[in-house]
Amino acid sequence: MVKISFGTDGWRGVMGRDFTFDNVKVVAQGIAEYVQSHGLRDRGVIVGYDTRRWSRRFAESVCEVMLGNGIPTYITNRDVPTPVAAFEVLHRRAAGAVMITASHNPPEWNGIKYIPEYAGPALPETTEEITDNISRILVERKIKETSIKDAQHNLLKWINPTRSYIDFVKKQLDVEAFKNSKLKVVFDAMHGTARGYLDRVLRSLGCKVTVINAKVDPNFGGGRPEPLPEFLSELKTKVISLKANLGLATDGDADRVAVYDSDGSYFAADQLLPSLFDYSIKSGKIGGIVRTVATTHLLDRIAERHGVTVYEVPVGFKYVGQYLREKDVILGGEESGGISFKGHIPDKDGIFTGVKVAEMVAKTGKTLSQLFKELESEYGLLVSGREDVPCPDELKQVIMEKLSAKIPNKIADTEILHVNRVDGVKLILKDESWLLIRPSGTEPLIRIYGESTNKEKLQAILKEGRKLVVKVLSGQS
Repeated sequence: MVKISFGTDGWRGVMGRDFTFDNVKVVAQGIAEYVQSHGLRDRGVIVGYDTRRWSRRFAESVCEVMLGNGIPTYITNRDVPTPVAAFEVLHRRAAGAVMITASHNPPEWNGIKYIPEYAGPALPETTEEITDNISRILVERKIKETSIKDAQHNLLKWINPTRSYIDFVKKQLDVEAFKNSKLKVVFDAMHGTARGYLDRVLRSLGCKVTVINAKVDPNFGGGRPEPLPEFLSELKTKVISLKANLGLATDGDADRVAVYDSDGSYFAADQLLPSLFDYSIKSGKIGGIVRTVATTHLLDRIAERHGVTVYEVPVGFKYVGQYLREKDVILGGEESGGISFKGHIPDKDGIFTGVKVAEMVAKTGKTLSQLFKELESEYGLLVSGREDVPCPDELKQVIMEKLSAKIPNKIADTEILHVNRVDGVKLILKDESWLLIRPSGTEPLIRIYGESTNKEKLQAILKEGRKLVVKVLSGQS
């Protein structure tokens, strides 16, 4: 019997092996029972899907289960970004959304995300309740279904959320900033769901946009739809050859964005987040910031200067989204590229983030490199990085327990001032450097993160972190 559980961002599996139509219906029934048990049935459920092979068919199977349970269902008439599905939850005051996507995973994977009524990622108490339902349903095999063809017309509606989402985005922008900027942007859709969204918003603001890889391709051009430099060489080349101001790329379900500056340099989230935070404050927005435990402390320096609060949460945008909803923050993000803003949906949105980056460049009249150099001159240099060590899922907990029980006195010849156990083991060093070791919530890996004031020190920290993990894995501890 396959084990179905929700990880950091939903349940994912290989299509035809774990991710099958039967198992999707089991998960859908578990979600339907959650919706009903919380008195949300009459508000209905949004169903969306990405560009992967069979995603629409899987989405239709979800619809049939929702209909079988008497839940009004709204299914999108084309593949749709995850943040757009989340927006529709707010727009229609729905009970939640079911999104068929494996985000940035390879083409043979697919997945299910459940987005509750507050339009952010499901918190553990929600996913645990759904997982309990699923475990019982896997045994009982009691699934209620109604064919889409047989469904009552008042229970099933096909929807197009494009215009309402774009209008929502534009209301949150400084539209005047784009006037006379003549911004040139190259957008790599990575064969995913953001085509017709990100490019359409930018064009409506007067930007000249060149789109690449906009054709729907379930194989994602032979790669995977992850916005990392190794998959974005074409975007980099286009930015340079067209003398564009920006290059933007979104992952398969458009909840993350990658950014290239006009000279073809890649800007990671640990650079974008401080830039956007500083820009937001200088634009008159006052409030704190929420970041994950693995995200740059440059944000802390900016917050301290302005007398606002930094909230540190475990890895996973569900925790960031919760603080965006509940705390006085203006921005939230994680080093892996998930970013969102107060007043927007409390879920990561690569489309809106990309447009906000364009707004920042248009309004300041400066390149991203210029803006970041100004930040470094004001707050000092911090360099961050990450390495991964393969580790079977069943060994992760044991490895982390052993690492946590035997903390060294120093890392890279620097004294450890504090041990942070918010998520994994984070060692704060005397010179403000830090090392974080934590298990991945989505892959069979132990992740090693670090940050320091120079590249050499960062590499020394990451090297020692790797040694600690490998030593425990090899049974030498």
